[in-house]
Parts: sequence; structure tokens; C-alpha cells
Amino acid sequence: MSYQSIEVRKITPNIGAEIHGIDLSKSIGNQQFEEIHDALMHNLVVFFRDQKISVEQHIAFGRRFGEPIVHPAARSTIAGHPEIRVVKSDETTVVATGEVWHSDLSCQPEPPMGSILYLTEVPADGGGDTAFANMYLAYDRLSPRMKAHIKDLTAVHDGGHVYTEPTYDTRPDRELPRSEHPIVRTHPVTGRKALFVNRGFTTRIVGLPHDESATILEYLFRHIETPEFQCRFHWQANSISLWDNRCVQHRAIYDYHPHRRYGHRVTIRGDKPFYRA
Repeated sequence: MSYQSIEVRKITPNIGAEIHGIDLSKSIGNQQFEEIHDALMHNLVVFFRDQKISVEQHIAFGRRFGEPIVHPAARSTIAGHPEIRVVKSDETTVVATGEVWHSDLSCQPEPPMGSILYLTEVPADGGGDTAFANMYLAYDRLSPRMKAHIKDLTAVHDGGHVYTEPTYDTRPDRELPRSEHPIVRTHPVTGRKALFVNRGFTTRIVGLPHDESATILEYLFRHIETPEFQCRFHWQANSISLWDNRCVQHRAIYDYHPHRRYGHRVTIRGDKPFYRA
């Protein structure tokens, strides 16, 4: 890929790149946006450093990719901006958000296209990385027999067991999303196939006995955790990560207790997953 308005530096050959030469607090021209989008499609997750953006600018950047959505279970803590989800950990945190491999809100009928996380405070002594994994590569590295076995299968993604922590809205009358999606998903932009099950939300494979479903899912979950599919982003204050939720999973590394980590996330509406042979 060649870029004229931004500089793109790959983090690993398989996933991740830092984008330099752009200030996201300023208006982004069409060429810059198209090149950011191209870099995202090519690298699956992109990162920006030394950015200082307001809540409004964060939401506006998200709108360039699609409509920001409101999390179905998170408490709204930024007055007037329900699209912003606060992401924080401090000395009182026992379990940090996102400590298992997952694809954001895969329990939704139309899971998000992507997410934009902006951290303004990070632990002084390091820690708090986010790991990202390439689900194109996870699918490509499956054996031909496994690909043939799972290509027509679907799985249940359930939010009921996830959104039980006190940090979420725990009202008994709330409705938590639960959906059925293909195990192999075709990306609507690139046309590539990606593995679309995750340890965070996926509970069973439809139409298989319990033991068979559990065994196949556990194999796929462990396969997804293969280090060669991954990159890790070392956060600094005022950094931003933007990932394609349709072909990426991520995991928060909670190794910094009792230190504070704080930021905001915008999540972008996606479409219904499909499989195209």
C-alpha cells in the first residue's frame, strides 16, 4: 500500500500499524480519511499517538466510519453523550473490562463494524497493553478438513453471562442481546473469510450435541490465541486504537493494579454477519 497524506508503520507483518502525520483534532479531508480506511482494511487495527481530542471530536471521527451506537448494558457516565463508553480501572478494580479474547458485542444481531478507544491516562510504570488477533489468519491456518466441517455451522453469541459485573447496568428488567451468527464470516468490504467465534460471547454451536459443540469451540478458542496471529499495543497517554471488529479479536492485559487507566470508547454500528462460499 502507498499513502500520500499519512505515514503508516507496520507493527507486525500480520496485524497492526501506527499512523503518523495526522492530527485527529482537526478536520480530516476525504483523501486522508480514505487512506486511514485503506490502512485499517490492510492492517486490521491502526493506532495513533500524541492525539488530544474532545468527546465531540471523538464521536465525529467515529461517524466517518458509521453511526456510533449505545452499549446495551454499560452505564452512561458522560452527560449528553451516551455513545461514549468510559473505560477505566483503578485501585478498586477487581476484574478489568475485556480480560478474555472477544469481538465487541458479537451478541448483537448486527455486531459493531469497529471501535475507537482513546486513553488519556495510563499506568506510570507501563502495563495495560491491549492484544489484537487476526481472524483472517486464524481461519486461513485451519486445516482443509476443519474448514469444510465448520463452513455451514452457526453459533450462539450471548450477552447474558457477560454483563453481570457491577460496572454494567444490572437492572433485572433489562434485555440483553443474544444472536446466532455463522462461525466463518465473510468480510463485507474485503471479501475475505474470518473466524467469528470468541471466548467472551460464543456459548454453543447450533445443531451439535453439547460435548461436540464444547470440544470444537474450545479448539477454536485456543487456536485463536496463537501468538503468531497477534500484536500488542503499548499504550501511552493520548493514544488511540481503531480496530475492525469484523476480523479482529482483542484482549485487555490487566497487569497494572492498583494503578489507574482511563479513557473513552466509541463503537460503530455494523451489519449482520454472513458467509459467502
